[in-house]
Amino acid sequence: MKKNMGSIDKIIRISIAVIIAVLYFTDTISGTIALILGAFAIIFIVTSFISFCPMYLPFGISTKKNIE
Repeated sequence: MKKNMGSIDKIIRISIAVIIAVLYFTDTISGTIALILGAFAIIFIVTSFISFCPMYLPFGISTKKNIE
């Protein structure tokens, strides 16, 4: 599994996950939409920590800077 996420990509994903968490815990979102957004938040956090997004793979996308 080759890393394909850069720092800015990870920061954006974690920020979105935090915003979703805040919306949930302030009861701004609830029900089905809260569950769906919560699942996305978990996916964003996990992919940020492992620096790999499986959705980028089929399209050959990489936001990571290659330093050679």
